[in-house]
Amino acid sequence: MQEPAPAAGTAPAGVREWPADDEAWLARTVELAVANVTAGGGPFGAVVVRAGLLVAEGANSVTRDNDPTAHAEVNAVRAAGRALGTFDLGGTTLYSSCEPCPLCLSAALWARVDRVVFAADRNDAALAGFDDDEFYARWATDRATWPSPRVASQRIATATLPFERWSVHAARVEY
Repeated sequence: MQEPAPAAGTAPAGVREWPADDEAWLARTVELAVANVTAGGGPFGAVVVRAGLLVAEGANSVTRDNDPTAHAEVNAVRAAGRALGTFDLGGTTLYSSCEPCPLCLSAALWARVDRVVFAADRNDAALAGFDDDEFYARWATDRATWPSPRVASQRIATATLPFERWSVHAARVEY
């Protein structure tokens, strides 16, 4: 699929027009994923869309960047924030070539994305050797039973100091 040229005056800077239906957006995520595999990356692609406009694209760069958080959806969310100049992606849809893992769903939640739409699911990913379902299962259990990482809380005297300072900081940006 070739990118159409944006119509003059219809898209904000850094935002490109694209077909507005879910199937077309999902097809684009699959194209990104296939191209990423060809380039040596993981088989995942994602786009962020607002009001029928392509805001940002992302592909999995975990192995290329040696960054375990560089999933396609996270990369697309990061790029969308930069393109729109905001960390609040309310009013957007995140499209993904595969069902987002818990990390990517958390990124969508923090970004205030309105919708998440995906093509393949975690079972399809498992057939290719990805263990997303293991992480979903782990989230459904008590953290104390996790084999790794071991999660523990240990209160120290200054534990709440950052929040106290935040609460009275006049120049803070709420999120």
